[in-house]
Amino acid sequence: MSTQEFRTVNPSGNKRVLVTKELPGQRWIDILTAADCRVDISTSTDVLSVDEIKTVLRAHYDGAIGQLTEEWGNELFAALKAAGGRAYSNYAVGFNNIDIAAATQHGIAAGNTPGVLTETTAEMAVALTFATARRLGEAERFLRAGNYKGWLPTLFLGELLSGKTLGIIGAGRIGDAYARMMVEGHKMNLIYHDIYQNHALEDYIETYAEFLQQQGLAPVKCKKAGCVEELLEEADIVSIHTVLDDSTYHLIDAKHLLLMKENAILINTSRGPVIDEAALVTHCQQHPDFRAGLDVFENEPEMKAGLVDLNNVVIVPHIASATSWTRQGMATLAAANVAAILQDYPVWGKNDIAPFLEGDTPRAAPSILNAEDLDIPIYKHS
Repeated sequence: MSTQEFRTVNPSGNKRVLVTKELPGQRWIDILTAADCRVDISTSTDVLSVDEIKTVLRAHYDGAIGQLTEEWGNELFAALKAAGGRAYSNYAVGFNNIDIAAATQHGIAAGNTPGVLTETTAEMAVALTFATARRLGEAERFLRAGNYKGWLPTLFLGELLSGKTLGIIGAGRIGDAYARMMVEGHKMNLIYHDIYQNHALEDYIETYAEFLQQQGLAPVKCKKAGCVEELLEEADIVSIHTVLDDSTYHLIDAKHLLLMKENAILINTSRGPVIDEAALVTHCQQHPDFRAGLDVFENEPEMKAGLVDLNNVVIVPHIASATSWTRQGMATLAAANVAAILQDYPVWGKNDIAPFLEGDTPRAAPSILNAEDLDIPIYKHS
């Protein structure tokens, strides 16, 4: 990359931070500037390769903010260390693109940006669920092509969600939020699969069920599935909210797709490789009443052959966290991670990151994944 593909903020800063993409908002820049950092920002919209980032890191850098589209493994962390770096933050809550062990080996604190994506991503899962169930993509293309000749009783019949069974794979913060939106909003029964019991979610739905009964309505039900297969067989809608690791790679493959109902709906706003995309294409081709809504893909930005031609699949370009508030919040947290480490601040140690988003920024790093391994102390809350 040439120097023409960068813009620099606060060039007189004594510390130097590399940012591999333009980020929204101003607060994140203010945080780094207040920490006496010169900030070099790549203006390229291309996904930077490992070699391109290594080339930039030949200069001195104290820290870096990278993207989920970049593989931050031993090569890049070694290069960042050699450049004088001590801090890295992923501009994402997920960190399957980061080799945490390699970061720790090179003494680099590695952060992420949790806590600002929950409702935004859950809302996108809801949007995809309805767009898929009510065939909005098909209907819009039909209309724009000039094919609409008037109302018909059989035109684009979709699926009613009210009272159906919702399945969520991964009942963490985002899966939990999505489940509450769908169950409370549409009186759906819930089955979920997670390695942990989500007692808070179960209690919430039990309380809601009691409320419905008081109103003379049928109660909703909630249960934890003993295995993924049980969930796939029972659910009308399956939404994936799990992390991506060795245990979840191709978690949904051809065999598992066949367990689902003929008219089931599959939603994915987590990570693309959780689904065997080629198997999904074949399944959707062979089962026209089956539908899927995808925000993520196995080999982004490429998609498996045939996917774009499927009318029973809704696809959007990885925009689940794309609200201004969320994306600016992510930038703020990423910058706060790097700035805090470069100023030898402790780690926040609480799930509530709201104090970082407005007002005076706490003298702490919001989220450092390897803080314990690097013996970074925890902030002392009053």
